[in-house]
Amino acid sequence: MVIELDGREIAGELDNSPTSASLLAQLPLMLSFRDHGGQEKISELPAPLDLDGAPKGSDAAPPTIGYYAPERSLVLYYHQVGRFAGIVPIGTYQNSDAVRNQIDGFTVTIRKAG
Repeated sequence: MVIELDGREIAGELDNSPTSASLLAQLPLMLSFRDHGGQEKISELPAPLDLDGAPKGSDAAPPTIGYYAPERSLVLYYHQVGRFAGIVPIGTYQNSDAVRNQIDGFTVTIRKAG
């Protein structure tokens, strides 16, 4: 997938899970992200993702793309977070610095690559 941010394209790679497949089915998306805890940027998705086979919880190291099930949110992690219930890692992205430096309310377009 491609994350369009601030006039540049950042490559993302999703795993082969049902959670990732259900995100791909929603693309393209234009989302507004906010910072959460100085560790991640988070945005609510229009529809929940499939959790079939997903872990009950996980941790996330940068540059993980994750789904936070309790808030139905897509998360771009730019700092290490501890283990939390509801975190479902679904892939990785390039250039966590570009994400980290964005102010609340920044808009991202996410689309399928190619």
